[in-house]
Amino acid sequence: MGTDAQHERPAGSPAAGVVHSLHERQQTLATVESLTGGLLAAAIVEIAGVSAVYRGGLVTYATELKARLADVPEDLLAERGPVDPDVAIALAEGGRRRCAADWGLSTTGVAGPEPQDGRPVGLVYVAVAGPGGPVVRRLDLDGGRDHIRAAAVIEALRLLAARIHRAFPEPGPGPRHGPAAVVPPAGAGRR
Repeated sequence: MGTDAQHERPAGSPAAGVVHSLHERQQTLATVESLTGGLLAAAIVEIAGVSAVYRGGLVTYATELKARLADVPEDLLAERGPVDPDVAIALAEGGRRRCAADWGLSTTGVAGPEPQDGRPVGLVYVAVAGPGGPVVRRLDLDGGRDHIRAAAVIEALRLLAARIHRAFPEPGPGPRHGPAAVVPPAGAGRR
C-alpha cells in the first residue's frame, strides 16, 4: 500500500476511498458522532478534495443533544439509552437530513474506561443512512479507549464504502437525495 506524501496517510485509507467514491458519484456526506467525538470528521477532512463531498457533521456526545441536534426521538433514547442500534440509525438519518446530504454516517458506543448504562466497554454501533435505506453494524471491540475510538472510525468508513458500492456499483452521478428524500423510519432495513 502506497502513501500519499502530501497527507502522510496510506493511499488506500478508508477515508480516502470514501471521499473518492463520493466524488466520482457526485454525492455528499454528513456525520454524527458520539463516542468518536470528532475523529470521524477529522479523518474525512484530511483528504484532499473533500470539500466537494463533505457537508458537515455533529458531535452529540451528551445524550440530550442526540435528540436536540440530530432529531433522535426522545422516547427512543429514554427507553434504550444512547448505545443502541436504532439510535445509531436515527443519528445517521438525522445528520443526513440536517446537513442535506446524500449519506449520513454515525457512531455511538462505549469507549470506556467504564461500562455505561449496563453496556460493556467496546460495544459500538456504526450506521449509514442513504440510498437503499439505513444499515447498522454492531462492533464488539477490545483494547483501550483510544483503540476503540480509532477502530470505530475505520469500521464506520468501511461500512459506508460498502453501502456506496452496493447502491451505486458504477461511478458516475447517482440520483440526488437531499432534504426532500423520504427516509425509512429508524430500524427499517437493518442488517
